[in-house]
Amino acid sequence: MEARSWALRRQLCPPGIMLLAFATLLSCLLTSGQAKVYSRCELARALQDFGMEGYRGYSMADWVCLAYFTSGFNTAAVDHEADGSTNNGIFQISSRKWCKNLSTDVPNWCQMYCSDLLNPNLKDTVICAMKIAQQPQGLASWEAWRRHCQGKDLKDWVDGCDL
Repeated sequence: MEARSWALRRQLCPPGIMLLAFATLLSCLLTSGQAKVYSRCELARALQDFGMEGYRGYSMADWVCLAYFTSGFNTAAVDHEADGSTNNGIFQISSRKWCKNLSTDVPNWCQMYCSDLLNPNLKDTVICAMKIAQQPQGLASWEAWRRHCQGKDLKDWVDGCDL
């Protein structure tokens, strides 16, 4: 009887699935403990410290607008796509080509794990966002920027921030 119950349990929940479930739960717990939702001006000052103002011709207001419409200024934001990819962090950087999740067959052009983009200190996020901005499309690589920020008067995004 004991051997039969072990076989039944093994069939219902293979060890690999348990490990994956545990790793996912642990990841969620660690990420949620480090989450930071920036205020508009707090984010603008942090991005300014990283040299984002004027980077590739984009104003600080462009970056702040992008962050608002992608993540609501939330460093721990993760959007799961139907194809299994994720959009990660304050700029919702895609795992399809920019960072590495569990899949090993992605380009990983930023040479980092997607979980690195969830860190509230923003260093890895800024490094990767700068690489994306270097592409021919620039910030237009983000649909949210094209839809909500591009060609609009964005001065209110940094108004009163004392940059």
